[in-house]
Amino acid sequence: MDITIPRRTLGNLDVFALTVGIVVGAGIFRTPALVAGVAPDSATMIAAWVAGGLLSIVGALCYAELAAAWPHMGGDYHFLGRAYGERLAFFYAWARLAVIQTGSLALLAFIVGDYLQVIAPLGPAGPAIWAGISVVAVSAVNWLGIRWGAAVQRWLTLVEVAGLVAIIVAGFMVAPAGAAPAPASGGGAIGLMMVFVLLAYGGWSEAVYVSAEMKDAPRRIGAIMSAALALVTLLYVLVNLATLNSLGMAGMAASDAVAAEVMRRALGEGGAAAISAAVAVAALTSANATAITGGRTAAALGQRFRALRWLGRWDMSRDTPGNALVAQGAIALLLVVAGGFARDGFRVAVEYTAPVFWLFLLLVGVALFVLRRRYPQVERPFRVPLYPVLPALFCATTAYLLWSSLAYTGWGALAGVAVLGAGAVLLLFLKPEEEMSQ
Repeated sequence: MDITIPRRTLGNLDVFALTVGIVVGAGIFRTPALVAGVAPDSATMIAAWVAGGLLSIVGALCYAELAAAWPHMGGDYHFLGRAYGERLAFFYAWARLAVIQTGSLALLAFIVGDYLQVIAPLGPAGPAIWAGISVVAVSAVNWLGIRWGAAVQRWLTLVEVAGLVAIIVAGFMVAPAGAAPAPASGGGAIGLMMVFVLLAYGGWSEAVYVSAEMKDAPRRIGAIMSAALALVTLLYVLVNLATLNSLGMAGMAASDAVAAEVMRRALGEGGAAAISAAVAVAALTSANATAITGGRTAAALGQRFRALRWLGRWDMSRDTPGNALVAQGAIALLLVVAGGFARDGFRVAVEYTAPVFWLFLLLVGVALFVLRRRYPQVERPFRVPLYPVLPALFCATTAYLLWSSLAYTGWGALAGVAVLGAGAVLLLFLKPEEEMSQ
């Protein structure tokens, strides 16, 4: 079976915007309240946001070495295949197509729908209708070609960052909030804080899915991802400092919409309404980036399994995996429809896939050690500094988050196991091409 090698059409700015856009999602508008609710004091809270950014950069450096040595549209799927074999990698690609990526796309679309419903209500089913429109829109834009998808991503990211800057300015405009005692927190506050913080930083690993399409040498991806995460860390810390100035620790913990409350205090009800548009744009930015990277995983899967070859068709005229984008969008739409009937159950079901996600991220971290030992002769244009300390730190952090997600979901983790089980049944009827070679 022929393996399509995409053309190098993406510049450094495109990859930078993709990384920033997918990380700075709607989570930063909600997560600060959760972190403040368990933080023992403001200094610890800010330190947690700095630590989250640094840990994310460590993870990005590990991924950058793998992407520089083996640039491929399959990303994690390709790395896992080289380290552990095609069959284990299939489980990751299956889980990503069936729930992880499509579920993220559907949830982001619902966030867009919730906030657009405030601006332009469409009746009781409005959020689901807007969510469906969002899925179709980002899928269609990227089906038209990567040039369209990358251009939309650049502009959405610019608007998204401008929205965060507006919140930062507004937070420092108002008089500082009066001193108030911080909310009580238990002994496990630090760990729980980091779970919430790293959730807000999630998505940085998606940049490796376009490593094969970068114009410049893959050695640049490490610097680009690190610079993007440095900007995100700066924005996140400033957002929290501005919110802390405006609301105080107790005020942050008590608010379900800290950004809206900050804008209301600074600019009145008009500012609070404007934040709805900012959240919608942030979620749409992440949704567009999710569509770009998710479609490439499905295409890579299709190129490795003959029975799924229709997923792997790459349109060279538009530089896009058209069939994979259609399949991904269709599954996400089905999840949107299901969510329209049972929103709470839908959100819980998707959330329970977190253990599966952290498990595979941990396996990718371990794969760095495996591939260094197995292929010492392979040229690595970029190498993780301070090896093996930084990769070990990344693996330890990911293992902790896997444990935390299992402890949080409990029996709900069986939902992710069920998805993998369905993939195991499917794999009985699929025969992979020859194992990935050096």
